Amino acid sequence: MIVADVAKGGTSIWLDDLSRAKISGTDAHSLPSRISQSGVVGVTTNPSIFGAAIAGAKEYAADIAAMKNATVDEVVKKLTTDDVRSACELFKDIYSATKGVDGRVSIEVDPRLAHDTEATIVQGKELWSIIDRPNLMIKVPATLEGLPAITALIAAGISVNVTLIFSVKRYGAVIDAYMSGIEQATNPGHVHSVASFFVSRIDSAVDALLKKDGSEAATALLGKAAIANAHLAYQLFEEKFSSQRWNKQVERGALRQRPLWASTGVKDPAYDDTRYVVELIAPDTVNTMPQATLDAVMDHGVVRGDTITANYAAAVDVFKALSALNISLDAVTTDLEIDGVKKFAQAWNELLENVKAAQQG
Repeated sequence: MIVADVAKGGTSIWLDDLSRAKISGTDAHSLPSRISQSGVVGVTTNPSIFGAAIAGAKEYAADIAAMKNATVDEVVKKLTTDDVRSACELFKDIYSATKGVDGRVSIEVDPRLAHDTEATIVQGKELWSIIDRPNLMIKVPATLEGLPAITALIAAGISVNVTLIFSVKRYGAVIDAYMSGIEQATNPGHVHSVASFFVSRIDSAVDALLKKDGSEAATALLGKAAIANAHLAYQLFEEKFSSQRWNKQVERGALRQRPLWASTGVKDPAYDDTRYVVELIAPDTVNTMPQATLDAVMDHGVVRGDTITANYAAAVDVFKALSALNISLDAVTTDLEIDGVKKFAQAWNELLENVKAAQQG
């Protein structure tokens, strides 16, 4: 089974999707079926996923009607936390069997708080308390303001999924924030974390610049930036989590923060639809994928074991070639972070508006 080969290579398969219909469903696309048949050992959510799940779905109508006098923020918090808690229940056996490594379900803090450290900490603790399941992860964006929030939540014993990471440089700051939290944590062995490194959006942005250049050298680099960026992120993961600083925390029972490959659905139909899975397999990684990508991997993915650690030099060559064309990865990733925060906030606002309309209807 192909998904078993992915897991054998060290990569856990998580599903980047959640809805009440999928939690309680019985068909092949339901979450119980994905767990039993597709090798799914975790779930991630984001504001866009919740917006798509809740907007107009009949499964939520009764809850919305019952909270007619509540604020729209209260209703959305109730709907999303109930769904995540139910999903946590579905994964509790996997959570137990893997000693907390997998069986995880993530929920994001309000994306409008991405640049508010204190509010992020407060809501992260609130969501942790409301859902009240040990296999929960609180998603915090890797903005500059998000970094101290990550440290504070980890220090408080709360497991964190750091999201919206685009650059290797920022990823290094995320690892440092995690380590700082672990150093302050009373029971570091009870805290788990993943760092969600976004992939496909890098290619979409860089490819647009390469096509605009139009030269032979630029054309040769199409579709190479995202995977190279992820490979160098994993190299940094290996370096930092074998450092003297980290080894002191290992003695206290601390666990490495695993890299998680996110945004792994292929956006350019010219590319193989499994590339952001099969080219990103290595020990201690997670790949959270949309349903279509998971189905593609199961149908025709060619898994070749570890496809990262032998490719560091090639990844550096890609970065050098991009630099020679005056393409700045720093500029690209800065723009992607700004755009990512903006899009998640827009999706959240649209969700609030849809629920408000349902309340009034």
